[in-house]
Amino acid sequence: MRDLKGKRALVTGGAKGIGYATARRLLERGASVILWDLDEAGLRKAASELDELGAIETSVVDVADRAAVERAAEEALAAGDILVLVNNAGYVAAGDLLSLAPEQIETTISVNLTALLHTTRAFLPAMYERNEGAVVNVSSAAGVLGVPDLAVYSAAKWGVWGLTESLRQESIQRGKRGVRFSSIHPSYVATGMFEGARLPFPGNLISPPLKNHDVVAKAIVESAIRRGRYSPKRPRTVNLLVAMRGVLPDRVFNWATRALGATKGMRTFKGRRASSG
Repeated sequence: MRDLKGKRALVTGGAKGIGYATARRLLERGASVILWDLDEAGLRKAASELDELGAIETSVVDVADRAAVERAAEEALAAGDILVLVNNAGYVAAGDLLSLAPEQIETTISVNLTALLHTTRAFLPAMYERNEGAVVNVSSAAGVLGVPDLAVYSAAKWGVWGLTESLRQESIQRGKRGVRFSSIHPSYVATGMFEGARLPFPGNLISPPLKNHDVVAKAIVESAIRRGRYSPKRPRTVNLLVAMRGVLPDRVFNWATRALGATKGMRTFKGRRASSG
């Protein structure tokens, strides 16, 4: 979908971070944008800052609530088809599986995976009808490599990758090649939800933290939506993990990831962490 002028786009988790940066890029490309988020004050601030770039709407929506998604989607579609859907809303609670409360596990899965099923089901029929559209699902580097203290988050993000691959095949099977599906796999971003998380030496030489959310937003808008790339990784060296897993014996792969510090990235995490006590 090279030309975004006049297209209507919806971004979940759009009040800040990757969602906000993506909305900015979409507006700069001529799309009109609807932002969904739970943060009402954040949405007002985002709309105020982005208003000069183009048509921006906001709606307070809990994407983990299927009924709320269906109501908000009906309202959005009443004004016209949504041809770009960016499933970005995310939640992270760090800690090993036994330290997480059941509520944290359920929220992690609901927001990071189940919500994508609800939003995609809501907007995909119109895309299929027109045989035009783009669905971009924000996965993670933790969606290609299991990371200690992120077991549940990683499980959800692997699910996002699998969901995206399956939807791509379903669209081809339906003869709807004009509807494209992409998953984005960013590593740690220096600010925001994963602030403080980073690979130690020597892994940080290969995969340093992404300097800002716009690095991911650029991959979403320019690589996935406009060029139809299936699975952009940021930094691109995340592709090495996928290649290594494919060619190395398990024992060697596990040794290599430990040697690079890939299993230690959450030790410096500053955000939400479950108690292990």
